[in-house]
Amino acid sequence: MDMHVAITGASAGIGEAIARRFARDGASLTLVARREERLKALSEALGVECFVRPCDLSDLDRATDWLEPAQEALGPIDVLVNNAGIQVVGPTADIDVERGEHSLRVNVMAPMRLTRAVLPSMLSRGSGCIVDIASMASLAPTPGMFYYNASKGALAAASEALRGELRGTGVHVVTVYPGIIPTTDMGQQGLQKYERSRMLELQPTGTVEQLAELVHRAVLRRRARVIYPRMNAAARWFPGPTRWLMDHFTPPLR
Repeated sequence: MDMHVAITGASAGIGEAIARRFARDGASLTLVARREERLKALSEALGVECFVRPCDLSDLDRATDWLEPAQEALGPIDVLVNNAGIQVVGPTADIDVERGEHSLRVNVMAPMRLTRAVLPSMLSRGSGCIVDIASMASLAPTPGMFYYNASKGALAAASEALRGELRGTGVHVVTVYPGIIPTTDMGQQGLQKYERSRMLELQPTGTVEQLAELVHRAVLRRRARVIYPRMNAAARWFPGPTRWLMDHFTPPLR
């Protein structure tokens, strides 16, 4: 596959799984995250040409600095995967404001800056794809996730609207809504913040490998969105009942 795929938050979890899936096709990869040692280990294991760049995306003035050297090394970016994210869970009145706003910079502002930076080149070429990893929290905002809900809701709204704006240009946008993936660090930490309950036990869960497969397929087949696990699609079609369920049955925070 003659394709340059750039992935933020690539050192673990969903980002790592997406990198591994595109590497199976022989794509060239730019891997961006804070943990350089994890990125280097991953790049060595993938067996494809990689450009590795540690980056703190919360530093918005430098969030796009890696784009130029990445494209000098591997050519124009064909697929940008905005995956890096931070989940803040806890009683809203107790959350540190700087921590919450730090998550907004990483989850919303950085992806928007990156998208804005790569878009002119994609439009001039008449091809390209932007993948935004939002969350089920944008379709079913969860009590106890004040900042996370806001950030993922904003990213999803921007992503969905951008796809409509770019119709007919050759540039495609995929909006991804992952649900609970308990094998990731974020999934484990999030679940531990809530008391155990029957509702939590009944929530559908998934794996990063299956999600990566669906994202890969959506990019190649130009699909609009990925909602995973698929049962969660009901939240998009029935927002009223979903809101009632979330308000009344989300377990208390620990």
